[in-house]
Amino acid sequence: MQQVARVALTDTHCHLNMERFDADRESVIERASGAGVSHMLVPALDLDSARRILDLTAEHSCLYAAVGFHPTEIQSLRASSMAALKRIAAEGKVVAIGEIGLDYYWVTEKARRIEQRVGLRSQLDLAEQCGLPAILHMREQADADRGACADDMLTILEDWSRRLRAAGSPVADRPGVLHSFAGTLETAATVIDLGFYIGVTGPITYASAEKRRQLVRQLPLERLLIETDSPFLAPQQQRGRRNEPAFVAYIADKIAEVQSRTPSEVADATSSNAARLFAWGKPD
Repeated sequence: MQQVARVALTDTHCHLNMERFDADRESVIERASGAGVSHMLVPALDLDSARRILDLTAEHSCLYAAVGFHPTEIQSLRASSMAALKRIAAEGKVVAIGEIGLDYYWVTEKARRIEQRVGLRSQLDLAEQCGLPAILHMREQADADRGACADDMLTILEDWSRRLRAAGSPVADRPGVLHSFAGTLETAATVIDLGFYIGVTGPITYASAEKRRQLVRQLPLERLLIETDSPFLAPQQQRGRRNEPAFVAYIADKIAEVQSRTPSEVADATSSNAARLFAWGKPD
């Protein structure tokens, strides 16, 4: 990666609370800051991780939190859990409800998929109540680019968007982001029309990911966010290593390449996009 002067970068999805960072978490955060990453958003997967993340973000000015139940953890979501999430969402530096969504890759049983859809709708209701955007996970069976998961997600998001606008909710103008998007251009265009952002992760750098690069080439920069999904999805230059927020620059550089822009343009635009979505102010 070429070392050039750039404005601040933002990593809008990194699981810094996970055990794989326990041995050197402080060093990871320092490396990210040294690489120009000014804001890092840490999403929860369940109630326990939400509490840990809240503690972690309190210790670091550059870290922010999202709280929610990941679709593969939705079986542990209870009415008491929702009440606890609502209390936590009002605390500290919580800027989103997430990581929530649908996962038909790991979950194939019809009953559990129905449970995911019910859980997603209830957590979107929570996002509306809290005045927060949603961080959305969407993974198709067999990692297809379009299937039942996208169809169900779009049905839910279109319904939610209509209700937000009918109610005059401010969340209607910043409803959320589709994290690590791997769908079709048609799906992306639909959710962008609803006001959502598209999250771009390390696979855009993979040699085998030309279809993903072609997709990103056609998307408006003002609707893109960059994410590492640390410790997963390390970019091509770091394949085989644990991913970390400092590597977000590789993603920005690849977007710049496919959209014929400069890395600084991409860094500035995606950081500004994140500031608008998560309402944490423009990076210094």
